[in-house]
Amino acid sequence: MLQDNQLLAQLKKKLHTQTIRVEGIVKSTEKSFGFLEVNKIKTYFIPSSQMKKVMHGDKIIAIIHTYKNREIVEPEILIKPFITKFIGRIQKKDNDHRLYIKVDNYILKENIFCQPAKSFTHNLIQNDWVIAKIHNHPLKNQGTFKAEIIKYITNDNDYYAPWLVTLNRYKLEREAPKMQDCIIEETVTKRLDLTHLNFITIDSLNTEDMDDALYIEKIDNNELRLFVAIADPTSYITENSKLDNIAKQRGYTNYLPGFNIPMLPRELSDDLCSLRPNERRPALVCQFNIKKDGQLNENIKFYLAWIESKNKLNYDDVSDWLEQEKKIPNNNKIIKQQISLLNEMCKKRFSWRKINALIFKERPDYNFIFDTNGNIINILINKKRIAHRIVEEAMIAANLCATKILKNKLKIGIFNTHIGFEPTQINKVITILQENNIKQNAETLLTIEGFRNLKRLLDDQPTKFLDSRLRRFQTFTEIKTTPTAHYGLGFDAYATWTSPIRKYTDIINHRFLKAIINNEQHKIIKPSKTLIAKITERKRYNRLAKRDINNWLYVKFLRFLIKTNNIFSAEITNITKSGIRVKLRDNGASAFIPITFIHSVRKEIQCNQESGTIIIKGIAIYKLNDIINIQIEEIIMETRNIIAKII
Repeated sequence: MLQDNQLLAQLKKKLHTQTIRVEGIVKSTEKSFGFLEVNKIKTYFIPSSQMKKVMHGDKIIAIIHTYKNREIVEPEILIKPFITKFIGRIQKKDNDHRLYIKVDNYILKENIFCQPAKSFTHNLIQNDWVIAKIHNHPLKNQGTFKAEIIKYITNDNDYYAPWLVTLNRYKLEREAPKMQDCIIEETVTKRLDLTHLNFITIDSLNTEDMDDALYIEKIDNNELRLFVAIADPTSYITENSKLDNIAKQRGYTNYLPGFNIPMLPRELSDDLCSLRPNERRPALVCQFNIKKDGQLNENIKFYLAWIESKNKLNYDDVSDWLEQEKKIPNNNKIIKQQISLLNEMCKKRFSWRKINALIFKERPDYNFIFDTNGNIINILINKKRIAHRIVEEAMIAANLCATKILKNKLKIGIFNTHIGFEPTQINKVITILQENNIKQNAETLLTIEGFRNLKRLLDDQPTKFLDSRLRRFQTFTEIKTTPTAHYGLGFDAYATWTSPIRKYTDIINHRFLKAIINNEQHKIIKPSKTLIAKITERKRYNRLAKRDINNWLYVKFLRFLIKTNNIFSAEITNITKSGIRVKLRDNGASAFIPITFIHSVRKEIQCNQESGTIIIKGIAIYKLNDIINIQIEEIIMETRNIIAKII
């Protein structure tokens, strides 16, 4: 018997070693079957009976069987599930008291059987938004997929569902942080009293968290002297305090359609630190001279000060005074002088940057207008005007001053970096340029000077087509703790410190600058990689949340225009294998035009992403950045997608 058992064990071991196992990612299809993607080349078929054990996106180990000369998958071990904790909507079936949940993910089609957690007390109805977690996976516990409901979010008819659902999705705060006890700290260096200077603020009409104020004067040699005063929340927030940990956790003020969720308690961001008119406030001030040609003078000064803004101005009024030559109210000579000199500063700095750096292209913002119940009543284009450019040029100049100080005196800080084209993609860039009769050298293009020269050349092109084709080969902006070039701006390094009420990275740079002012460089600790990664992740989540809420609001706003006579002007922003993605110029909404809505004969049309063109019968008919007229054909509320057709 013992011998028989040994032989049996050896046979099982031999059979086991001969079994073929592979590791891959499950990919579902519109039908009941799926595929196991092992790599970019090799995939295996998963029959519908086996797809019941897995979910799209699951990472698994599977056994490969051969049936009728075809390799098919039998899922065996779950390595990593596609979802564990997720958001979805409650689904109830007629004559069935059981609850199901529809995952809020356009790829996952199946409803999952679910039950409320023991601590869950809310009475659920159809389409309620909830958070649930998978507590039974067929590959781990056998049976079927089961979920447990752990949190109620809101009902489907709530006007604020887009915000509530999205903030929960990215684990972002829904409210401003609560105020903590704090007092203004004593500084080693005494603050200068600059309350006699005529500082002004220029912001949006309803802005409360005003973090910058400007004062400018003309000096000898036709130079301008600009004082940039920045709110100083670090005078209230000591390092590693409760307030500091709150700001560190949030990373940024989250600006969403309709409202913002501040990084700091509103008592600080909108009051104690805000540079309100006629209020004495602590500030970190940068003083520098601007030469006749717009270049910054080498004599840069940073110091701690008390300031008092004399006037709160808004972008539209200032722009009207300059662009339309409207009279300033009460003929205020001080405001008139300040606005005139600031405009002169703006023109000089803009001209200098155009020659010596890069000017980013202006893209319109879109403002959602709501009624008191949260309904969208309009979407307005918010174009940059001269007052916006004045503040922008002042802040960029002040940031360059801080960059120089941090770079030369500390060699560390929080720097925004961008290295231009991805080095591994540079040959593709060269090929596209050669196709357009533009000769470039790969080695030169990877330098900041080469990148600047190419961007200026692209800006001079009659259309944005070539620039758009090349943009997808560029790297993303990153945050680093050592000075590194920012190719997109055209600077050899760039650090910001002008928004400490809204950005924790600027709080860090404030502390570094104050350490230099107080001669306490020895106390500086380089920010950890963990902190930088955390801040980077939070910035990404804020951006994704804004995108998702925007998409949700767009489909709510446009759903009444399906298959109507309303015609929209749209710009082609991307071309994929399956169609065109466009942006509606009047309101900023993104829509998709399937290939079948572009041309009826599938064999005659080709969507070429590489060339950025739509080719019909061998002729390029549409290309990136073309302006076309469209109509809305369908709106899919579940996925927040707008489907359009060309007219």
